Amino acid sequence: MAKPKKRYVCQACGSVSARWQGQCPDCAEWNTMVEDVPATVFSQKHDLSSGGRRVEFEPLDAPGEVLKRRATGLAELDRALGGGLVPGSAILMGGDPGIGKSTLLLQAAASIAKAGGQTVYISGEEAAGQVRLRASRLGLADAPIKLAAATSVRDILTTLKSMEAPAFLVIDSIQTMHSDTIEGAPGTVSQVRGCAFELIRYAKEHGCALVLVGHVTKDGSIAGPRVLEHMVDVVMSFEGERSHQYRILRAIKNRFGAVDEIGVFAMAGAGLEEVANPSLLFLSGRETPLAGSAVFPALEGTRPVLIEIQALIVRLQSGATPRRAVVGWDSGRLAMLLAVLESRCGLSFSTAEVYLNVAGGYRLSDPAADLAVAAALVSALADTPIKSGAVCFGEVSLAGEIRPVAHAGLRLRESAKLGFRIGYGPRETADSKSDSPDLNYRGLSKLANLVDQVMGRT
Repeated sequence: MAKPKKRYVCQACGSVSARWQGQCPDCAEWNTMVEDVPATVFSQKHDLSSGGRRVEFEPLDAPGEVLKRRATGLAELDRALGGGLVPGSAILMGGDPGIGKSTLLLQAAASIAKAGGQTVYISGEEAAGQVRLRASRLGLADAPIKLAAATSVRDILTTLKSMEAPAFLVIDSIQTMHSDTIEGAPGTVSQVRGCAFELIRYAKEHGCALVLVGHVTKDGSIAGPRVLEHMVDVVMSFEGERSHQYRILRAIKNRFGAVDEIGVFAMAGAGLEEVANPSLLFLSGRETPLAGSAVFPALEGTRPVLIEIQALIVRLQSGATPRRAVVGWDSGRLAMLLAVLESRCGLSFSTAEVYLNVAGGYRLSDPAADLAVAAALVSALADTPIKSGAVCFGEVSLAGEIRPVAHAGLRLRESAKLGFRIGYGPRETADSKSDSPDLNYRGLSKLANLVDQVMGRT
């Protein structure tokens, strides 16, 4: 057998190189090339077409046991999972340090354990005493959780196979695990991939719901090889600013439910609390309407969330280059929208600084936010508040047309439920009035119609 050759794998994109480089040649990331030695090198003559065990095929409609989801005791977590934990599923959860991943999983583990399900929590980053201290602070010290501090996958699997398979298994975190059959330090590409494979195989064979906590890179993506996200059934991202109290649990990939479902939590002294009505977190709650503020009914999965968008226009006296500052939205899309307002609506922003903020630290990616952002910009430019109790949604084209968006009726029903009485949106939303009789819907075909509405020309 040939001697294994050293190779270097990029932890950001998985690119393989024969020698170490400071910058990855494929994704251009710096200091991401890590040495990875293959466990086994086969020759070209190696043949896998014989000597194996025959695989039995089954028809697609073969009778089998129906998998029943297990509730975690946290309705927001169940919503993000698509209805609860599926036995035998593997879940990868990532998030910034200190965002609350361990707290959330400890609360879920305690709830499942108190409901009669066997729960195992294995920490590779903290000592058992530290986890007990957190549990005591959260009021969960009496939960019958099996707790251990270990990093060897061989020791963990040996222990698990000597006992009844747990219903819920937490590994915090996968980057601290190591296997003695793979060369390399914990956290390297080969170690993360190999350890995750062994733990996922155990979960599939024993019907155990497995949660792997993953570190994130500086840009917020889950660290480690990309293949790790393909191996698991569910990929979840725990988002939020530590300066704000809210946290959003977002499902990026889900083989058992809808993608982009979210669960909303608020960080409190006793841990993470569920937020039944997240719209209240992102609305200021003021009584008097202010210039430069517009409300947008965003849609996260199947849940509408009302977001406040704030704009500020500052006229410059000198010939300095005006700034464009954006928080919570795409800066490129703002530049496009400003160009449409200038070209199609005759408004001038070239001599003014533009500041745009999505309230509450929320991050918007929905193209339906175009109309709300435009309304906030026009309101700030004219120093005229938008009519009280109004929401805006719709995608704006380069021609200045307002294009229809998905689930308009759902957005309007949620707005009416929270007391909003006026809706601005695409004219093509035909059944909006019948869906929300308490809300006066005003369909617009062009962005210039919105400018007239905000400035009071009609």
